[in-house]
Amino acid sequence: MSSPKTKKRVTMMDVAKAAGCSQATVSVVLNNVTDIKISPDLRTRVLELAQTLGYGLSGPIRRAGLDNLRGSCIGFIVDQLATTPEAVNAIEGARHASWENDVTILVAQTQGRAEHERKAVERLLQAGAQGIVYMSIFTRRVSLDPVLEKLPVPLVLLNCYTNDNRFPAVVPDETTGGRMATMSLIRKGHTRIGTIVGESFMEAAQDRLTGYREALAQAGIAYDDSLVAEGNWTPTSGFEATQKLLSLEHPPTAIFCQNDKMAMGCFNAITEAGMKIPDDLSVVGYDDDELSRHLRPQLTTLELPHRPMGAWAIAQLARKPASAPHAIHKVACALIERASVGRCSARS
Repeated sequence: MSSPKTKKRVTMMDVAKAAGCSQATVSVVLNNVTDIKISPDLRTRVLELAQTLGYGLSGPIRRAGLDNLRGSCIGFIVDQLATTPEAVNAIEGARHASWENDVTILVAQTQGRAEHERKAVERLLQAGAQGIVYMSIFTRRVSLDPVLEKLPVPLVLLNCYTNDNRFPAVVPDETTGGRMATMSLIRKGHTRIGTIVGESFMEAAQDRLTGYREALAQAGIAYDDSLVAEGNWTPTSGFEATQKLLSLEHPPTAIFCQNDKMAMGCFNAITEAGMKIPDDLSVVGYDDDELSRHLRPQLTTLELPHRPMGAWAIAQLARKPASAPHAIHKVACALIERASVGRCSARS
């Protein structure tokens, strides 16, 4: 089975370079700040280049076809907003999908509390919301409050789904992501590949481990349980898990960390052991957290597709509802290749 093509995420800096202006100017234009003077020509150029380059998504920005929602608003309900980038990225993708159609997105954070969800729904509907996107920070099956199941407007689930698949739902393709991360190491000649997993009760951790095992099987490499170390998504757990892997009689030549924070701890443990990345040990992370660009060497990682997921959710609200059940829509994670992976120089 062929892997999805590696994609480079387009940043505001990329748009700024192409437009010949500052990143601050791009931010002003894309966020539609009206009290700062930007020439009409420059504003148009920035908007056109952002679309052409595909800023905000892992591919070209796709028009959501929101003519029937023009001039209205959409509600976006999320359990956590301030503590993680995933919700912000999803909202950014939703905003890009609707910015040319005069659709306003109203955001409510509920902290997962049912009473807050009910109040948010009531106020969003009072504000005239013509559809609601319901997002969970952690990919999981959810039991919706009855007020969400009986909405008078369309509902789309983002990063979550229900047991009966009654509503359109979109999640990351974590299994393929785990397989891509592992294959990026196998392609460099590594056959003894360790992995540091997240908390096992989380679907993302289970699916990424499944992808790891699938990649090994596809390459004819035997699965070795001793190469699987437990972590809990934190740098400390990544540090301790890496120490455990390095203490093996036959340590790995590469490590797939299931998130970038654990990869940061992994980097520290490798350095403390007097080894160099990627000369002595290759490392792949997951999430494309901001810190991945500040590690040295910069971290090869998988980008979570929350921007395109947000855009997909908005597009679903504009479509005529299909009869349930809905197949869960999975969006591929993009491999971001940087400098932390090298060819295997040891016999593994």
